[in-house]
Amino acid sequence: MGSSSALISNLHLTQTNCFKCLNSRTSLNINPTRPKLNLSSRKCIKKFSRLVCSAVEDSMEKQREISGANASSLGSAVEDRPDVGDGSSKSLFKNGGSDSEGNVVYDFLYPNKELLPDDKEMTLFDHLEELRQRLFVSVLAVGAAIVGCFAFSKELILILEAPVLAQGVRFLQLGPGEFFFTTLKVSGYSGLLLGAPVILYEIIAFVLPGLTMSERRFLAPIVLGSSVLFYAGIVFSHLVLTPAALNFFVNYAEGAVESFWSIDQYFEFVLVLMFSTGLSFQVPVIQLLLGQTGLVSGDQMLSIWRYVVVGAVVAAAVLTPSTDPLTQMLLAGPLLGLYLGGAWMVKLSGR
Repeated sequence: MGSSSALISNLHLTQTNCFKCLNSRTSLNINPTRPKLNLSSRKCIKKFSRLVCSAVEDSMEKQREISGANASSLGSAVEDRPDVGDGSSKSLFKNGGSDSEGNVVYDFLYPNKELLPDDKEMTLFDHLEELRQRLFVSVLAVGAAIVGCFAFSKELILILEAPVLAQGVRFLQLGPGEFFFTTLKVSGYSGLLLGAPVILYEIIAFVLPGLTMSERRFLAPIVLGSSVLFYAGIVFSHLVLTPAALNFFVNYAEGAVESFWSIDQYFEFVLVLMFSTGLSFQVPVIQLLLGQTGLVSGDQMLSIWRYVVVGAVVAAAVLTPSTDPLTQMLLAGPLLGLYLGGAWMVKLSGR
């Protein structure tokens, strides 16, 4: 564009000089003080002027051709450019939307508002205020349950001592206040266990407005199954795991040492074993959640059963507070069975 402008300016300058030359020639003809030009000189001037004018005309024609070519190329470029504001943007978002609709995780995190019957706009402070209220209710329920369990703490301790009292084991208080702090610990675990339904209800009530109808129908079996499996794990630990582990320790030490156990260490062992078993029984619930979201299928879960066997043994070794192999095997067996059962449930559900 810079060279074109320079060419136009040069052409205008040449044309101006040409007309100046003709004017000067005319003035020379009418000037009586100058000598008259002969015929040959006039012909030379005419030829020169014609040559200059033709050169100027050719240059102007070339300039017009160059300008027309630039304008046509610019117009074609504008025509070939996609309309970003209308069609292309719509198709772009439409393609993005189709990719998002095909993504199960995207649909799970960002559902359509039409599928949310109780959806309402709330600010961040409104959410925090609701969360604070529900936490207050949960803490109040657990606190009341702990106070109630502390009132019957001695009866709870006698129930938990029953698996080893028949074998001659005696419990000692090795420090001042040890039994008191043990009763507080037992009351705390028991109160948390009794207050778990209230905590679960508050969590569900907090997240329920953000769930679709299909997710709500799926939520009820998940919550019910999770609760049943958790309490089943506690009962399994109290009736199977704890007696088996304690009998192993008593029989192993029989004839060598007298069994006088610390009351605090005993209840720490029993309570940790019970709650870790209850949490480990949540494996099928996690599998169903993964299957419903489409992240893992039932066939994929069944295809890695060899790794699951090793993982169940390692998880049992981590979850059990003792180091004896009997307790680990007794916990690894149910974990493996629960995993396989959950995988078959996911497969039978069509996932």
